[in-house]
Amino acid sequence: MPCHACRDCKNGNFAQCKHYSFIGSRVNGSWAEYVVIPEENAVPFDESISFEEAAFVEPSAVALHALRLIQYQGGEHVAILGGGTIGLLALQWANILGAKDITVFDIDDERLQIAQKFGADHVINSSKPGFEDEWKRITKDQGYGIVLEAAGSDIAMKQCFDIVASKGKVCFIGTPVRDITFNHKQFELLNRKEFSLTGSWMSYSSPYPGDEWELTLKFLKKGRLNFKDMIYKKYPLDDINEAFDLYQVPSQVKGKILLQHS
Repeated sequence: MPCHACRDCKNGNFAQCKHYSFIGSRVNGSWAEYVVIPEENAVPFDESISFEEAAFVEPSAVALHALRLIQYQGGEHVAILGGGTIGLLALQWANILGAKDITVFDIDDERLQIAQKFGADHVINSSKPGFEDEWKRITKDQGYGIVLEAAGSDIAMKQCFDIVASKGKVCFIGTPVRDITFNHKQFELLNRKEFSLTGSWMSYSSPYPGDEWELTLKFLKKGRLNFKDMIYKKYPLDDINEAFDLYQVPSQVKGKILLQHS
């Protein structure tokens, strides 16, 4: 939670704040049965919204924050690299905000099937030979006007440079876990295509917590956002270790795992 005291927070630049804190990240306690938070950090939601759906408000705001950051206005070919939770939420928001069509890239066919369920017009398995021909056909070899990297994959980040259109926009939402090296030919695409490249961090805007949260709650209440089908499994808090064990197998988890009171 931002501190609201330093100059960055007061100006709405929460991503620049050096003093922010999160329960479960900077402070222990996210798995406690009860958590005490400042009143201003409690976001009220309509009683028609379930607690399970409310758990998705923050990740939804992360996806929407990225689109608002690049001043997304719809009407373009959109590519989303990564069909995980953030990728599927970005997919839903891009649809709501008027994408011409949306292509989801992933290396897991089951995830791609899920993306189709959530409204993807096209899905491409980028691990298969010849996948480049598919996106070139979809965009008539022009590339995507909007490219959102939601996997944190070094391979996907490099791929963004190839598939973005000239004068397009690329936004890195995913968090990388290893070093990334671009060869001179890949990096030259940034110059030749003159596309915009930015990163997106967290989900806040000014005034805190920002309209990303307010719009999520509004469109959720209207039935325009589907969070329930993004739940992969539910576990009581006592079985938290079993829930984490699922992540030991790469790509096994296809959605969000929720922990609940016993």
